Amino acid sequence: MNKATFRRLLGVLKPYGFYIFLAILSALIGVSLSLLGPILIGDTVDLIIGQGQVDFSAVARILIFYGITLLVSTAFQWLTSVFTSVIVQNTTRDLSRAAIAKLNAVPLRYIDTNAHGDIISRVVNDISQVGDGLTQGLTQLFTGIITILGTLGFMLSVNVFITAIVVLVTPLSIFVASFIVKRTNKYFSMQSEIQGKLSAHINETINNQKVIKAFTYERRAEEKFCAIDADLHASGIKAQFNSSLANPSTRFVNGLVYASVGIFGSICAIRGLISIGQVSSFLSYANQYTKPFNEVSGVIGQIQTAFASANRVFELLDEPEEVSDGKKIIDPSQFSGSLAMEHVAFSYIPERKLIENLNLQVRPGDKIAIVGPTGCGKTTLINLLMRFYDVDDGAIFLDGTDIREFSRNSLRGQYGMVLQETWVATGTIRENIAYGKPDATMEEVVAAAKAARAHGFITRMKDGYDTIISDRTGSLSQGQRQLLSIARVMLVDPPMLILDEATSNIDTRTELYIQEAFNRMMQGRTSFIVAHRLSTILEADNILVMNQGHILEQGRHEELLAKGGFYAELYQSQFAKSK
Repeated sequence: MNKATFRRLLGVLKPYGFYIFLAILSALIGVSLSLLGPILIGDTVDLIIGQGQVDFSAVARILIFYGITLLVSTAFQWLTSVFTSVIVQNTTRDLSRAAIAKLNAVPLRYIDTNAHGDIISRVVNDISQVGDGLTQGLTQLFTGIITILGTLGFMLSVNVFITAIVVLVTPLSIFVASFIVKRTNKYFSMQSEIQGKLSAHINETINNQKVIKAFTYERRAEEKFCAIDADLHASGIKAQFNSSLANPSTRFVNGLVYASVGIFGSICAIRGLISIGQVSSFLSYANQYTKPFNEVSGVIGQIQTAFASANRVFELLDEPEEVSDGKKIIDPSQFSGSLAMEHVAFSYIPERKLIENLNLQVRPGDKIAIVGPTGCGKTTLINLLMRFYDVDDGAIFLDGTDIREFSRNSLRGQYGMVLQETWVATGTIRENIAYGKPDATMEEVVAAAKAARAHGFITRMKDGYDTIISDRTGSLSQGQRQLLSIARVMLVDPPMLILDEATSNIDTRTELYIQEAFNRMMQGRTSFIVAHRLSTILEADNILVMNQGHILEQGRHEELLAKGGFYAELYQSQFAKSK
C-alpha cells in the first residue's frame, strides 16, 4: 500500500468530516449495542441451571431486552452504511470533477501523447474502483476498530487472563495479512495499468472500425487484444491468487484464537474461576473480535485494486497544467488583426527540431495561405497561433502585444477555425451550429446555415434543425458534417479566420459556393488558409511556402510562379496531368 496515496485519499475525504463523525458515532452505538448480546446470552445460560431450576421470568426479560438492543443496533448499523455511502459518493464525484477539470487544464500535448482509452479508463474505471474500495474500506474501518476495542473491553471485564491470550495471538494474524498485502500490491498496480492499455486498444478499435475493415486488419486487431487480455489475465490471476490467501490464512489464525479461548475458558470454568455463561460469552466475543480481521482480508483484493486505481487517478491530477494564462482581454472594437512572428522556434520532441527562427509579418485584413508538403509545419503554425502549444523560443505578437499576455479565452475568441477533421456534438443540428454562440436566435442559425450551403440538406431531414446527431452516428456524410462546421464559424462571425483544409470533404460545385461565402467573410479579416489544393488559394494576398519548419518563399501566386522555385514545382506537380 502506497503511503502517499493513502494520505492523499485521506485529504480527499477531509471535506466530509461531519459525515465521517456521524458514521463513527452510528458505528459506535450500533456495535456497542451488538456487543451486549454475548453478555446477555451468557446471563441467560447461567439462569438455566438445570431441570426445574430455570428462572423463566428473568430469561424472558433478558430476551426482550436483547431483542430491543438488536433492533436499535441494526438501525444504527444501517445509518453507518448510509453515511458511508454519502462520503463515498461525494468523494468519487469530487475526483471525477477534478479529473475533468484537469483534462481541460493540461496542455494539449498531454492529450496528444497519451492513449485516449487510457485517459478514459482513469476517469471512469479507476475512479469507480476507488469508490468500490472506499465503500468496503470505510465500512470495515468504522465498524472493525470499534468492534475490536469493544470486544477487548468486554473480555477484560470478564477475565483478564483469557483476554491476554487473545491479544498475544492477534499479532500473528496481522503479520500474515500484512505480508500478503505487500506481496500482492505490485500485481494490482500492474493489473490497473494493463486495464488502461486494454481500454485504449478497445477505444481505438471501435473508433476506427471502417479503417480496420478496409485494410482487413480484424485478425491482427483481435490478436493484439488477446495479447493484452492475456497479460491482464496473468496479472489478475497472480493478484487474486495471492490476495485470496489472506482470508483463509487469517481465518486459520483466528481459529487458533477461538480454540485457545475455548480450552482455557473451560479450564477456568472447571476451577470455578468463571461460569459456563461467561465461557459462552467469551467464545462469542472471541468470534466477534476476529471477525474484522476476516472481513478485511476477504475484501483485501478490492481494497488493493482501489489503491492502485487511486494512484493512477492522482497521476492524472498531478499532471502539470498549461503555463499561467495572461490577464489582458482583447477589445474587439480596437482590434485590427495585425500579426508578427519573430524568431519563433518550436518542436514537439526536443531532440527533433521542427520550426526554427521563423519570422513573419501579417497586415490587418491579409489573406495568408500556407502551403507545403506533409509534415512541413503548416498545422503546427496554426497550433501556435491559437496557443494550443506555446513557442519554445521567440514570440508571436497580435496588434503589437505578445499573445502570451492575453488570456487564452480572449485570444481564441478572435479566431474562427474550421478543420479538415470534422466534429459534431451529441445534440440537435441547431445546437451544433450554435456551439460557439449558445444564445443565437433561430434566424441567426438559419442564416449561418444558408451561408454555409447547409440549409438545404437540413430541411430535408425528418426533424430539420431539431434532428438529433452525434459524432458516432452515420446519419451525416463527411461533407454535411463539414458544412455544419463551417456554419458554426459563420454564426460566430469572428474577426480572424483559420481554415485548415476546410473544404476538403465537399464536392467541387458546393466548394465554389462555400468559397464565395468564405471570400465574403474574409473581407477585412485577417485569414490563414492551410491548403493542399493550390487552386483554392490563388487569390491569397500572401502565400507562405513552408518546408521542414522554414518559410522558403512568400508572395502572391503570380510572383511565386515567376520565381520558378519550390512553389512552382508544387503547382506544376498538381496541374501537370491536366495540361
